[in-house]
Amino acid sequence: MAFTGTGKVWMNGKLVNWADATIHAASHVIHYGSGVFEGARCYKTPQGPACFRLDAHMRRLYDSAAIYRMDYKVSQEAFTQAVLDTIKANAYDACYIRPLIYRGYNTLGVNPLPCPVDAMILVWEWDAYLGPEALEKGVDVRISSWTRSAPNTFPAMAKSVANYANSGLIKMEAIADGYSEGIALDVSGQLSEGSGQNLFLVRDHTLYTPPIAASVLPGITRDTIMTLAQDLGLAVKEQALPREMTYIADELFFVGTAVEVTPITSVDRITIGNGKRGPVTAAIQQAFFDCVNGVTPDRHGWLTYVNSAAAVSR
Repeated sequence: MAFTGTGKVWMNGKLVNWADATIHAASHVIHYGSGVFEGARCYKTPQGPACFRLDAHMRRLYDSAAIYRMDYKVSQEAFTQAVLDTIKANAYDACYIRPLIYRGYNTLGVNPLPCPVDAMILVWEWDAYLGPEALEKGVDVRISSWTRSAPNTFPAMAKSVANYANSGLIKMEAIADGYSEGIALDVSGQLSEGSGQNLFLVRDHTLYTPPIAASVLPGITRDTIMTLAQDLGLAVKEQALPREMTYIADELFFVGTAVEVTPITSVDRITIGNGKRGPVTAAIQQAFFDCVNGVTPDRHGWLTYVNSAAAVSR
């Protein structure tokens, strides 16, 4: 999946050309990972481009910044409007959204406090994260040898640039061994999440997902799926889950902004269910895409329309 960016990037209040969206080589974020970010999506709907749960994503961004003592001087509301302005400037009907708050250039050293807090917003066209066929046919994954961080080491609730070094190790190991993705365990050996996705399993028509205490990111899509599942009459349980639950699940799937709702058809070469997308996964997937694409009424107030006069995150 090649990545080629064009158009405009928002940097500290200014729209600049993609090629000119640069930072200094001595920026603190490059050397010490002092940045937090979000991944959100704008979907093409019959009513025009609409950002999905942009308010929740921006709140989590500012929560992450607070955890890392990064006080960006633009309000959450103004930064949200900047996201919408950037999408408009690029004239996208649908796109991926990447706002980033980071420590810039001042001095090098572990102490980030002397460095300025800067921000940027990138948007680009991005299709299915794990490939065009994954949403229907599913993916093969392995349990990773890399675990998620232990409590009180890195804050798992923050969507931090630094945390994704762990994600990269999980992803590279999976690819090297012929899998699409890896599932990490937490420090106690219970299920945590994928390299950048939350995990759900289905057993006897009940939906299970690891709890926040299992070093998982509190995913916006994770919360969405729990709500939609309850709308469909499914019981949802957050609880500690041993790895072998993946082997005996009726169905298993990843969720996330990038991966959306992607079935998992095998774990460690053990086939899940009948090796195909299961009926519960298919129903949740349908409800999700109907929601984000504006096919069904926006009952939960999750869509922010880019071109609406009132298109400011609630």
